[in-house]
Amino acid sequence: MPILLAVALAASPTLAQMRWDRRVLIVAAPSAQDPALAEQRRILGSWIAKRDERDLTIVEVVGNQVRGAGDTAPALRRKFRLPAGFTAILIGKDGGEKLRSAHPFPAAVLERTIDAMPMRRAGRR
Repeated sequence: MPILLAVALAASPTLAQMRWDRRVLIVAAPSAQDPALAEQRRILGSWIAKRDERDLTIVEVVGNQVRGAGDTAPALRRKFRLPAGFTAILIGKDGGEKLRSAHPFPAAVLERTIDAMPMRRAGRR
């Protein structure tokens, strides 16, 4: 089983590979028991169809584990200056940081921000 998990994780694209194709929501927490992480997961769980139509990939950095991307936790923590506590960052298709918060993003904020992005508006025409 650990070998299969390693193969599955290795097959995930890196954030650099997602650029111009996917928006990325990085959700970082010190542990799986973090209450803000649980709240962000709950919010995103009810937003599945809207995530897909907005080309949004969720990347979790929990402790030293990454889910949703092939990058390592130390590399993501360094690149995005992730603090020890909870952080959520919305990355646009251009690779730029669009939103950052020490609290979970409400679904309406994500939806409004993504829908205002130039590539999202161009795609809906």
